Amino acid sequence: MKFTDGFWMMRPGVTAKYATSVADASVADDRIVLHAPVKPVHRRGDTLNSPLLTVECWSPAEGVIGVRTTHHAGKARRGPEFGLPGATDGGGGKTSRDGSVLELASGGLTLRVDTSAPWRLDFTADGRTLTSAGARGTGFATDADDRHFMVAQLSLGVGELVYGLGERFTPFVKNGQTVDIWQADGGTISEQAYKNVPFHLTNRGYGVFVNHPGKVSYEVGSEVVDQVQFSVEDQSLEYFVVHGSTPKEILARYTALTGRPALPPAWSFGLWLSTSFTTSYDEATVSHFVQGMADRGIPLSVFHFDCFWMREYQWSDFTWDAEVFPDPEGMLARLKERGLRVSAWINPYIAQKSALFAEGMREGFLVMRPNGDVWQWDLWQPGMALVDFTNPAARAWYAEKLRALLRQGVDVFKTDFGERIPVDVVWHDGSDPERMHNYYAQLYNQVVFDLLREERGEGEAVLFARSATAGGQQFPVHWGGDCESTFTAMADSLRGGLSLGLSGFGFWSHDIGGFEGTPDPALFKRWVQFGLLSSHSRLHGSKSYRVPWEFGEEAVTVTRDFTRLKNRLMPYLFRAASQARDEGTPMMRAMVLEFPDDPACHHLDRQYMLGDDVLVAPVLSADGEVEYYVPAGTWTHLLTGERVQGPGWRRETHGFDTLPLLARPGSVVPFGAFEEAPEYDWADGVTLRVHAPADGGATVTAVPAPDGSTAAVFRVGRTGDTVTVEALGERPPPAPWSVLLVGADVTDGVEGAVSAERTALGVLLACAAGTGRVTARWS
Repeated sequence: MKFTDGFWMMRPGVTAKYATSVADASVADDRIVLHAPVKPVHRRGDTLNSPLLTVECWSPAEGVIGVRTTHHAGKARRGPEFGLPGATDGGGGKTSRDGSVLELASGGLTLRVDTSAPWRLDFTADGRTLTSAGARGTGFATDADDRHFMVAQLSLGVGELVYGLGERFTPFVKNGQTVDIWQADGGTISEQAYKNVPFHLTNRGYGVFVNHPGKVSYEVGSEVVDQVQFSVEDQSLEYFVVHGSTPKEILARYTALTGRPALPPAWSFGLWLSTSFTTSYDEATVSHFVQGMADRGIPLSVFHFDCFWMREYQWSDFTWDAEVFPDPEGMLARLKERGLRVSAWINPYIAQKSALFAEGMREGFLVMRPNGDVWQWDLWQPGMALVDFTNPAARAWYAEKLRALLRQGVDVFKTDFGERIPVDVVWHDGSDPERMHNYYAQLYNQVVFDLLREERGEGEAVLFARSATAGGQQFPVHWGGDCESTFTAMADSLRGGLSLGLSGFGFWSHDIGGFEGTPDPALFKRWVQFGLLSSHSRLHGSKSYRVPWEFGEEAVTVTRDFTRLKNRLMPYLFRAASQARDEGTPMMRAMVLEFPDDPACHHLDRQYMLGDDVLVAPVLSADGEVEYYVPAGTWTHLLTGERVQGPGWRRETHGFDTLPLLARPGSVVPFGAFEEAPEYDWADGVTLRVHAPADGGATVTAVPAPDGSTAAVFRVGRTGDTVTVEALGERPPPAPWSVLLVGADVTDGVEGAVSAERTALGVLLACAAGTGRVTARWS
């Protein structure tokens, strides 16, 4: 929200007060409490008839410093509150005093306050100032309607860029934007967002998390061009500055504080096929789609039933439409016999025609208006109400309805909607409606995720969720929402996904082909490539089917080839997934996350790193032309073996069988031996693709198992023109394994291999099972 009218004046009706100095300070071992007047105090009389702000500073975790500014402390604290599972008492913060200078240090981050100087909070690391709250950095404002806002400003340095704030489809770099953290069902072509996260990071070594679940209004270098301003309508404002020497370290600390994602099951990384949103379908349609994929050799992992598996006008009642699905248990069993998992669409709304409406109303499980009526409207479903997830009994009731579906054979739920949450209501637990608007998505997804974990076991729970806020990354997977079937919408979706990744979310998907409308064959084929080089991959639309043969035989070929490629990449992809779980690093990474010291990467939003070592540049044009940037070093095309030298920009034209897909210099990318499904023994027959190893360098590569453990470990090193690959003893491969020296050309002088042969990509060395060493010349 903007309060000023240019530099000198305030907007009509607005009055603002800012901390001017420190009146007094109390210092404990682990925290500092400051009292700040909002006008200069020259004599005792100046302390009268004027506000005094209380500013508390502490550390909830290493490398993180919190600041809480309060005007009137008597306001009742009504929930909800963000969960902070990584916060600890003390957090490792340590205070010190040197004359008038107070410091609070945590990890490499220090907050410095000079109590004898005008008001200023300096956050420093490694001898330099990261950001500061200066003359207008701490305060409050009231408007003509007597609304009260707490306001903070943190400085931006020269060249400093801001990222994150959730899944946003506006420009990737947020400088110059006004952003409201407020859940909305606005599609992917507006400033509204399904996933709003009050966390941003910059390219200057820190991020900021505003610990407020309600509406947080940001002016990112917009109202004041050298400041990030954020405000809340409240009497208190709390934020955390998160330090990191790299963007990855910032995300690691932020996700440690707010929660790391669970590891999705291996099968969820395969191809999902949907009935689409409002299409007409029955079991015969489903069987036709599944058989059609099998007949064409396209591996399928999950079949998804959308919307009309339930009867019209009755969403949600969690009852199969008996007219089109007379034998749901038998149908689900038949799908399971084909090796498929089953997903079902749900939402948190209860239509008036649903039998659950009367039950929920009778038991008090539905959200109420202040006058005691059930809250209802006719948007989406006639007379629909909303499940009150603040009520433990309502949570249990909703979960039991879903449990029956799980026991029928459903494996995963698409938790759709959850954004249009009213504020003119009363919640069971007394929560503040404004704070609950965004937070509702957290309760909704957690109820479903916890049920899946309970019924299916740890490591088997996975959602396909649309709405989320801070902490929602704990309940993967999320998808990008309702996009159009255009190349620009494809680029919009990617931009939103990269923004979400920089907001702490490790797993993300999107509707292959676009949701609204029907893609032409060229768009469909390009989106298939992008979709199958994403964390999770789903064919889905609105009013038309997304089976590949609807778009021509070449679309079938592209879908088959890239699905098989993704299945072979599973040992590499699951390792990246484990990094998301363990370190908070997203699978799909904006280039700035992986190359923060390369200024050319700071604005890139049409390409990304998939895991540590694979660069993906989706083709976003009908003619196949793509422009992308290659960081420094000798990169190798994963499909063709072509060497690509960076740094520099490239413009290429690609057929539908390829796209820019480059392996990082010196990388070792494990390829599995099986391409028909994502879940198999990835170490059995694994091939290590070795790309341009540096002389004197060494890489240790772990091949995971589908349960998240380590199945095999290899060490690859190079000295001069000799490459050595070792299967290490603590995790020997259980079957013969191979090494592909991509781009190499010499087969003589090989030691330790069963065989060596030249291929189109390089020299392939076959090795025996178990521990062993193979050496070969590199040229």
